Amino acid sequence: MANIYEITSDWFRVQDMMGDPELDPQTLADTLEAIEGELEVKAENYAKVMKNLEGDIAAIKAEIDRLTSKKKTIENNIKNMKATLQSVMEVTGKTKFKTDLFSFGIQKNAPSVVIDTDINNLPPEFLKFREPEVNKTAIKEAIQNGEDLSGYAHLDQSTSLRIR
Repeated sequence: MANIYEITSDWFRVQDMMGDPELDPQTLADTLEAIEGELEVKAENYAKVMKNLEGDIAAIKAEIDRLTSKKKTIENNIKNMKATLQSVMEVTGKTKFKTDLFSFGIQKNAPSVVIDTDINNLPPEFLKFREPEVNKTAIKEAIQNGEDLSGYAHLDQSTSLRIR
């Protein structure tokens, strides 16, 4: 069985053969049939491999989701254990001590900003503004509705392989 590159090369040879006036039409038909059969078998095998790989992707995604959930659970458990330990230390007044392996201490965090007003009441120097983004959906709709946006944007129609 030829590989996909050899099949492509065979198609180009057939195109060259079609220009030969001495070529027997039956030979051309037989050659085309053989190449088409190889292409169909190769395409089916490609599709089988792609389906298997898509299954692998689904399994990997499920495992990523499972591990992400497990990670979040563990992070929450750590957070809860730390909060419980801090609470007990604060209640008992024992805010600093050492064991053989660890040192424990409650300390102040860096100050954080709390906004006490509506964002619109803040001076502009304290605001961040985002860079503008292109609304491609609106542009597509405008062009499809007949607006002339030449010089600004155009629609590009591409192709893709669909395997069902």
